[in-house]
Amino acid sequence: MTSQVLTRRDIVRYTAGRVAITVSLTGLVTAITVVLHLGGDLSATVPVGQVILSSILVSVIVSASLSAALSYRSALVQQQLTLARTELARAARTDPLTGLLNRRGFDEAATAILEQAQSDHEVVALMCDIDRFKSINDQFGHEFGDRVLAEIGGILRRFAEANDLLIARHGGEEFAALLVGANAEHAVCRAEALRDLCATAVAVDEASVQITVSIGLTSHVGEIDLSSIMRLADQALYQAKDRGRNRVVQIDVTPETAAKAA
Repeated sequence: MTSQVLTRRDIVRYTAGRVAITVSLTGLVTAITVVLHLGGDLSATVPVGQVILSSILVSVIVSASLSAALSYRSALVQQQLTLARTELARAARTDPLTGLLNRRGFDEAATAILEQAQSDHEVVALMCDIDRFKSINDQFGHEFGDRVLAEIGGILRRFAEANDLLIARHGGEEFAALLVGANAEHAVCRAEALRDLCATAVAVDEASVQITVSIGLTSHVGEIDLSSIMRLADQALYQAKDRGRNRVVQIDVTPETAAKAA
């Protein structure tokens, strides 16, 4: 018997299981009751055999019908509760504006990925930030800023799906990503491709605003906790900002940088 009722098949299984249990118990209880009342006197049981059979059949049919109706209704309620819980869990981990994971969802998924990753697999972390986003918000308003976030979020989502990348809106105009199994050189190429894709124009009134992003990344082979590797990627992002924005900067993990990030 399924513990979660999600599909129509689950509803049928749940209902059938409850009906089978009810019918079995009803038949057994009815038979025991008849035997207790009539005992082992065959001269009594033979003449009223048809009555006994009819009583059992009627009780089974009635109980099965009631059980089916109640179980089906219960299954529908459980299905609605399961779907509601699933949607609440999804909403708690998803950014509603971009459709990407939020920071909570990213941290949970990324931590699980790092725990499953082999010690000899290279892990790449990226931090991406929309350039001059505060100025865009101040000049054109928060509604346009939301449009920019949604546009960049859509680009990131499609890129992540095509490149097996875990990506999320980390907060504000910052986005975080995690990639396992790609070497640093390959990761830089992907980051440059992502930067090119994000260099897009978003229309506002009769004009358009050119959007660019800065990306910081770092890679590491072996065990490392999520906060440390993301902190290094964030440091690389700040260097990209300091060097003029709209660029990719990589920080190599060394004992010194790892100690600072810890």
